Amino acid sequence: MSVAALMVMMVSACSTGTNAGGYGASPGSSYSEYGGRTVYYGSYGRELPHSPGYSVTPPQQAVTPVSVKRLSSNKTRDRLGHRPGPKNFSTVIIDAGHGGRDSGAVVNGVSEKTLALDVARRLRAKLRGSFKAVFIRNGDYFVDLDKRVRATHKFDDAVLVSIHLNHSRSSSVRGPETYYFRVDSYSLAKRMQRAMSAVSSREKSRGLVRRRLRLTRNPQIPCVLVELGYLSNSAERTLLSQVGYRDRMASALASALKAQKRSGDGGMGKLPAPLNRPLSRAGDSGGL
Repeated sequence: MSVAALMVMMVSACSTGTNAGGYGASPGSSYSEYGGRTVYYGSYGRELPHSPGYSVTPPQQAVTPVSVKRLSSNKTRDRLGHRPGPKNFSTVIIDAGHGGRDSGAVVNGVSEKTLALDVARRLRAKLRGSFKAVFIRNGDYFVDLDKRVRATHKFDDAVLVSIHLNHSRSSSVRGPETYYFRVDSYSLAKRMQRAMSAVSSREKSRGLVRRRLRLTRNPQIPCVLVELGYLSNSAERTLLSQVGYRDRMASALASALKAQKRSGDGGMGKLPAPLNRPLSRAGDSGGL
């Protein structure tokens, strides 16, 4: 599938600018105004919502988790990610977070959507020769979260990496974080967190987090969401503003992807228990 064909599935919009926090931002840490209506973005308990006017479908009731011993090739379970992690995969779908009217976190003129796209492009360059790299967003335009998920559905031998930067009410919080939900995404998420942590000079963050988000639960392929660091921390914001630091972060993500391709789950320890949970939707309380 060409990048041009994939772009047809997207929605572009002119930028209006927001102050949205990342997926891991502290509750009520940031907000933006849409027509006089205050909209709060990411929190410890909530996923980034759609823009106002989106019709929210009430989440289904969660069902009982299944045992690790019940991992199988059953198609239903495989669609939920109840299987080993990917190995020898050929395609990496790169999702630069936010875009267009959704700026993500903006602190002292440093914009999440801009830095996320820069790192996404650097990652693509570093994957050349090892993977086919596909962009979901390769410009400053808005793409609905569910459209981002649907853009992955035509790919089987692939993984999704969604790139973000974080924000917190506490200026002391810093360091990269990696979110996953599916069992088949665990090893890749763990590799990415380790690789980013090796680049980060100092950390005070949650590290590897299992969370049911649109981009960690809903795709039918292994999927992780990375937060490169906190723009709300002045020292880390200075680092993330530097081209060389972002390039090192992109190299860290690329090395994790290449290691996953070579080794699969090898060396990553015991896989987490499979969880049967409903699709993530706007307005969910978050968590598992």
